[in-house]
Amino acid sequence: MSDPIIYIDNSDIRDGKVQEVRAAISELVEFIETREPQLMAYGFYIDETGSAMTVLAIHPDSDTLESHLEIGGPAFRKFAELLELRTIDLYGRPSDKVLGQLQSKAEMLGPNARIVIHEQDAGFMRFASART
Repeated sequence: MSDPIIYIDNSDIRDGKVQEVRAAISELVEFIETREPQLMAYGFYIDETGSAMTVLAIHPDSDTLESHLEIGGPAFRKFAELLELRTIDLYGRPSDKVLGQLQSKAEMLGPNARIVIHEQDAGFMRFASART
């Protein structure tokens, strides 16, 4: 088991698609929440102009990120016509399999998307369970 992984991605929302994006993310959150109880945080943030979206997810380890990408993969495809992925930033140490999965996701959602890995040099994380 590895340390937690913080996943942040940034996308441009295609013109006229913000309402469709809002509906799609609501469906996705409901789908993921019932299937991935180990996911520590999962949030979507659309900017005030409705032209950009940021996704934030905190996974307890690389294995759960791998599982998330497998479970959510089919649902992510729906977003290809709604947005263009610009960046995926990962904070932590993902497995080689996760890196391959993210590369496939980036190719599907943003042909010029960059994936940047940030390994921790020092620090710690403390998370209290929302269920306790």
